[in-house]
Amino acid sequence: MAAIALALSASLTWGFADFFGPLKGRTLGALRVLVYAQLGGLAVIALIVAVRGRGPDDWASLLAIPAAISGTLGLYAYYRGMAVGAMSVVAPIAGVSAVVPVIVGIASGDRPSAWQLLGIACALAGVFLASREPGRAGPRLAAGVGLALLAAIGFGGYFPPMHAAGQADFWWASLFFRIASTSVILAAIAVRRPQLSIAPAQLPVLALIGIGDMAGNLLFAASATHGLVSITSVLASLYPIVTVVLARIVLSERVARSQEAGVALTLAGVALISAF
Repeated sequence: MAAIALALSASLTWGFADFFGPLKGRTLGALRVLVYAQLGGLAVIALIVAVRGRGPDDWASLLAIPAAISGTLGLYAYYRGMAVGAMSVVAPIAGVSAVVPVIVGIASGDRPSAWQLLGIACALAGVFLASREPGRAGPRLAAGVGLALLAAIGFGGYFPPMHAAGQADFWWASLFFRIASTSVILAAIAVRRPQLSIAPAQLPVLALIGIGDMAGNLLFAASATHGLVSITSVLASLYPIVTVVLARIVLSERVARSQEAGVALTLAGVALISAF
């Protein structure tokens, strides 16, 4: 029950952060939002680890570094996809990342249930429907779908190594993750050299977004000490439900009926993958 509660809490926290972060990214730019959010999250987890005053229990927590590289690249693709496409479409497609830890679980000896296999089929069918936007000349690929699929790959690559790192020491895993993810963003900024200045009033909001994302990582890493990767990862992947609900309430987003069916099918697929 602890694993379920922690993983679902991670999905809830990520759902809020992954709505308000890309929402800010639409006006401020993805890299600008990400750098301040990453620094905000890094400051908080560094303070927590310093107050604990303990070294890592196991250096396997360094597996958070490859998790951070994959997850941060996925997060950037997610922000860019949200900037050009409907959140109600991009978020569920990114949530198909739940398939990756299931595959990893199968490769390591797990056997998926019939519900999980049905969920994978539903998710893939849902992505197909959600990604096709009706038009006069026939269906076309909806904006942001390619970036959403890249985000799904990046997020999928995050779960297995972060789960292993969390099992080793979830506090230090969260710190190593944030150091690495911040480094990736700073490297991207060094290459692209975007304008980083923002109004001072925006700083607390961006810091809160970063703290929310960091809290999701911490909760997921903590869930690893209580449950299997094939369970905790897919439960944590339910965050698109929160993002889609917020997009409907706050932005009044509407998409084509066929895409709505695809979104619903994708979310149902992610939920079925979580069945065990």
